[in-house]
Amino acid sequence: MTQSNNYDIKDPALAPGGRQRIEWAAREMPVLKSIRERFKKEQPFKGVRISGCLHITTETANLGLTLKEGGAQLVLCASNPLSTQDDVAAALVDYGIPTNAIKGEDSETYYKHVGTAIDNRPQLTVDDGADLVATLHSSRQELIKEVIGGTEETTTGVIRLRSLEKNGELKYPIIAVNDAQTKYLFDNRYGTGQSTIDGITRATNILWAGKKVVVCGYGWCGRGVAMRAKGLGAHVIVTEVEPVRALEAAMDGFQVMTLLEAAGQGDIFITLAGNKHVIDGAHFNVMKDGAILANSGHFNVEINIPLLESMSVKRRMVRPFVEEYAMKDGRRINLLGDGRLINLAAAEGHPASVMDMSFANQALCLEYMLKNRDKLQRRVYSVPAEIDKQIAALKLASMDIRIDTLTDEQINYLASWQEGT
Repeated sequence: MTQSNNYDIKDPALAPGGRQRIEWAAREMPVLKSIRERFKKEQPFKGVRISGCLHITTETANLGLTLKEGGAQLVLCASNPLSTQDDVAAALVDYGIPTNAIKGEDSETYYKHVGTAIDNRPQLTVDDGADLVATLHSSRQELIKEVIGGTEETTTGVIRLRSLEKNGELKYPIIAVNDAQTKYLFDNRYGTGQSTIDGITRATNILWAGKKVVVCGYGWCGRGVAMRAKGLGAHVIVTEVEPVRALEAAMDGFQVMTLLEAAGQGDIFITLAGNKHVIDGAHFNVMKDGAILANSGHFNVEINIPLLESMSVKRRMVRPFVEEYAMKDGRRINLLGDGRLINLAAAEGHPASVMDMSFANQALCLEYMLKNRDKLQRRVYSVPAEIDKQIAALKLASMDIRIDTLTDEQINYLASWQEGT
């Protein structure tokens, strides 16, 4: 491992390959490209210190370059120990963006890197899971007074931040990018759906057709995974704790049951619930020999891994990212990617086309934060509707799709309470 600008990266010789992959991703990110061109001219972040805790992927690199060309003094770190693409990290440093991320880093190194991003004394934060915000609030509070605001990318992160707000402990305003329609309807559903299936396929080389796939959680991410698994010929079982979502899954044509019922039937289990110990001891006890467990929720707590370890008599790696746990009765349970985000641990994460909209939201919401810094309170805000619509319109235009607009007569009709006027 070498040093560059005092930031840890792997071999700088990786940088040229990373640059090419960043450029390839940019082809699928026309909305962010148009924002980047405007930022380069207008310099909205000139001299502004931004720290980002994000998955270090080719798509994130394009967001980073957009902010840098807008004048930002940007420092990045990883938001997950297994999600970093080392060639991309090296390329970002080569582009002049200090990046603290190594694929497979241990927990101590991970939080050291988060701390180094905070050493940038950020005025704006960009988070994916709220680790940067949480660290600022718990151990670096002396720097919070310098923060104007931030953005959060994920469902899990928004839950953590709303908890901070509810307890009166949130120290600066945050925009929940995850709540934008141009984020969750596409990134969460289509991005997570495709990339999760991709990660599991790369790790295992399984045939999905005919498999019984148990999807734990039917939020937008769960919907996407269930839809993609069904499309590949799998028999999909959904487990849920929310009645409305469970009903929706049933109406969408999926079998719905308790996880304990499903545990003895499933071949592949995928957690996307955003909660702790979704798969636990009672489930391990009845799983079939050879069951495969994967997680696509943000943290590696959805599967009770410590309990699985204690219940097993032997562990071994049978393939990259596949660890086999031998149980006392001879059954084998296979855990993928250390229980971390399988779409990033074993694959490349979401396709660039959906991240184009998610990161366009990030860029425009950070600009909005600066422009409205005197109006915003210490709250978690939704993405302004005008930003959401602007991004959708830009994406449609990039796809050469035109849509109708309302006439003045139609606008007046919709605004009237009198029928037929």
